[in-house]
Amino acid sequence: MAILTVRHSTIYRYREPVAFGEHRIMFRPRDSYDQRLIESHLAINPAPAQLRWMHDVFGNCVAIATFDRKAEELCFTGDIRLEHTPWNLPDLEIEPSAITYPFVYDEEELPDLMPYIGRRYPDPDNDIRRWVRRFLREGRPNETGALLMTITAAIQESFAYERRTEPGIHDPVLTLRLGHGSCRDFALLMMEAARELGFAARFASGYLYVPSRDGPSHRGGGSTHAWCQIYLPGAGWVEFDPTNGIVGSRDLIRVAVARDPRQAIPLTGSWFGTADQSLGMTVEVMVRRDGN
Repeated sequence: MAILTVRHSTIYRYREPVAFGEHRIMFRPRDSYDQRLIESHLAINPAPAQLRWMHDVFGNCVAIATFDRKAEELCFTGDIRLEHTPWNLPDLEIEPSAITYPFVYDEEELPDLMPYIGRRYPDPDNDIRRWVRRFLREGRPNETGALLMTITAAIQESFAYERRTEPGIHDPVLTLRLGHGSCRDFALLMMEAARELGFAARFASGYLYVPSRDGPSHRGGGSTHAWCQIYLPGAGWVEFDPTNGIVGSRDLIRVAVARDPRQAIPLTGSWFGTADQSLGMTVEVMVRRDGN
């Protein structure tokens, strides 16, 4: 168990004062058995005219800010302190009926899992299907946990990581053809690959604890991070981080989960003006052990 602190800062800059529309902020981590939120503070400058909180359809904490003044700079800073008890995957503890792939989800759980099982991105030439089926051992049993770990490791080892701060996400087929992408691209590729095999998969976003930002063992530090979760009977929603080859919650701080990446964007909003007024944005994330 460790006490971790997170500072997440996003700054938008403009050539002259502009007006702002509504902004949705997803900086606050989800409470769970492996992470307990101790304190959380959100600072916004200029101060919003109104700030309200809500839970979205997935149970994520969302802050909604509205503004009544113009400014040349808009800054969001989240300071978080939490107790993190990582799960280091000694055993997935999958139910006996699901230890070997393929298996069938329980009929009581299936209606709730269905939205996470179907493929959602175009694959006209069956590129994803051909790619993921390379990991199946034809004519021999496929151990479920080993299969998913192999896919996770294949993405980490075969694709080049690139940091990309601008909005948007690559379609899985494009990521497959390019051979490189960001953490969110890799998460979506693994989700679609898992769904092709009939697994329920969802997108997860949050933070990554890296002692040295983008050091040799982890990629994706210093910014928000993304991975995926796959539902396994007996084990529940299990984290799979194909960017770093992580299985389980080690070093991962969960903020939001969603059916699609577009539903878990850390910060979205609007402003009023011409495109040339924007000077861009800066995102900085620092995750540390308390006391460092």
